[in-house]
Amino acid sequence: MKYNRILLKLSGESLMGNQGYGICPERLADYATEISNIAKQGVQVGIVIGGGNIFRGMQGTGQGFDRVQGDYMGMLATTINSLALQDALKKTGVKTQLLSGLPIERVAEAMSKHKAIDYLANGDVVIIAGGTGNPFFTTDTTAALRALEIEAQVMLKGTRVDGVYDADPEKSPQAKKFEKISFDEVINKELKVMDLTAFTMCRENNIPVIVFNMDVPGNLTKVLLGENCGTYVGK
Repeated sequence: MKYNRILLKLSGESLMGNQGYGICPERLADYATEISNIAKQGVQVGIVIGGGNIFRGMQGTGQGFDRVQGDYMGMLATTINSLALQDALKKTGVKTQLLSGLPIERVAEAMSKHKAIDYLANGDVVIIAGGTGNPFFTTDTTAALRALEIEAQVMLKGTRVDGVYDADPEKSPQAKKFEKISFDEVINKELKVMDLTAFTMCRENNIPVIVFNMDVPGNLTKVLLGENCGTYVGK
């Protein structure tokens, strides 16, 4: 494998499958199988998953919720998804630990850099729920922060799109995909890879980001083997 320790950022929306809301059991099982396959090959895997299939803080603000209150609701949504993924991974025979940036002792240990790294070194998949534990931060920013904390070699952003394009490929059939692009080019072209705070953290700390389609079976393994099935963003 090209990378030994990764931070995998998963989209909460992708967990919906074709349901339109909530967690699709088949999609959840597919993700667990993909992650299990690489973990059993010795890759140390940290995971941050969004909560957009259940509730988004910004969405709540648009519906009249207080921003801080909405963000905490979003953090709880990420915890629900993380618990579901933990259960699915355990069914594949992979040891899994759940940590959280939001104190929730009954279901998850408090996030700690040293604790997370110890679990990873022991071969456990580490899921980090609850966002940063603070409002006003997205799960992209959480993923960038956790990637730094666990000393990941790369941040993998698993989405429903197979990379970074110069336009929205779902709206523009002529959109051009980038196989490799620099952080500076992303900024200059105003491409939406992730929010600016998360992007800046990766750029300043030289953590490359690979955007790929997690919904295609085998893609996660291909990325880790260095095969071209996404977009590499780096210096």
